[in-house]
Amino acid sequence: MKRLLIVEDDPGLQSQMRWCFSDQIEVSVAADRDSALAALRRMEPQVITLDLGLPPDAGGASEGFALLEEILRLAPMTKVIVVTGREDKENAVKAIGMGASDFYQKPLDADILTFVVNRAFRLAELEQENRELIGQTNGASIKGIVAASPEMMEICRTIEKVAPTDVTTLITGETGTGKELLARALHDLSHRTDQPFAAINCAAIPENLLESELFGFEKGSFTGATQAKKGKIESANGGTLFLDEIGDMPMALQAKLLRFLQERVVDRVGSVKPVPVDVRVVCATHRNVQELITQGEFREDLYYRISEITLDVPALRERDGDALVIAQSLLKSLGKQLDRQNLSFSEDAVQAITSYAWPGNVREMINKVKRAIIMADGKRVSAGDLQLSTGEGEPVNQLNLRQVREQAEKQAIRQALHCTSFNMSQASRLLGVTRPTLYNLTDKYRIETSAESPAS
Repeated sequence: MKRLLIVEDDPGLQSQMRWCFSDQIEVSVAADRDSALAALRRMEPQVITLDLGLPPDAGGASEGFALLEEILRLAPMTKVIVVTGREDKENAVKAIGMGASDFYQKPLDADILTFVVNRAFRLAELEQENRELIGQTNGASIKGIVAASPEMMEICRTIEKVAPTDVTTLITGETGTGKELLARALHDLSHRTDQPFAAINCAAIPENLLESELFGFEKGSFTGATQAKKGKIESANGGTLFLDEIGDMPMALQAKLLRFLQERVVDRVGSVKPVPVDVRVVCATHRNVQELITQGEFREDLYYRISEITLDVPALRERDGDALVIAQSLLKSLGKQLDRQNLSFSEDAVQAITSYAWPGNVREMINKVKRAIIMADGKRVSAGDLQLSTGEGEPVNQLNLRQVREQAEKQAIRQALHCTSFNMSQASRLLGVTRPTLYNLTDKYRIETSAESPAS
């Protein structure tokens, strides 16, 4: 809904201006500075028409200019259209110089007024779209990855560099950290993007079937093999093969995979004729491969083959600030899927999200946010809806005062920005600091100053 605030002290003009606009625009009116500021905070209009001649200076413009200054300080993105008398061009020019977006001269003409107001609404929409695009490019630029932390930014930059090459890549990290998303990103950003992406979970397929699933088989090679079948490796020819949970691959099959990586040919089960395959290999595991090698459960020579490049994905609790960014993105995307749009997190939910350790990482967060969207009664999702308590989680290294102080500052800044819808003026007042100080702190801690979107 488009929201318009008309600031006009003449009741007759108030009525005339209100009737100029259709039901598609929510219109509110105010007659003085105090009621205008109250309406600004209550309805957060995208556009305001402001008559400069307000009481107690109805014959002058001092009160109107004072209100214009406060509006631009509290809501700098709001489009203010200044209303002046026909011979009052000097004040109109001054208002534009202060930051008003347009001006309109009395007497009232419905067609011109609606044109000017609709133009302001369109400008506000374009600026909002632009801010969202900038917000997306400031974060992770990889499809499906939502992140703002330095740790994940480094991972994304590495992927962008590695993707155009064909080097075999190993992605390590806890379950639920998004390893398959990163593998798909390597494929999507490569020259193989139009070719197949074949994924197989080495831990989900029984050992006696894994070989035939990977390498394929010939007709009659075993009971039930009534016709020949390509394996996952062959089906990915020209594209990318993703071997998930490779740490669980049986030792006997590791030797055959090593031969494929060296020779780039596939030996189907029951065949004596090797099939050449051109495929890029990406592997992933949540296990510690070095420990598996020490325990004799993973071949060291295979490890060096699959880890030409290694990406170690940090757990969500180690990605400073990402939890809230991802949660907000999920709330938006899942809310749209579940037909519950325009939801937001309450202050206690923000605190719970940032303090919780998220042992199940993003996968756990998806489940909790989805449940919360379904269970929330109003437009605000609470910590209870998420099944989290505000006391969960502890700061890392509680004895290091500098870390504790920085952690507290970062959390307070994020909460203030969230609670004020990323209004820097309001957030600075809430934190008890000046706007320049808040900007310095957000730069120091690399905190985004606009609402994020994408899904993880």
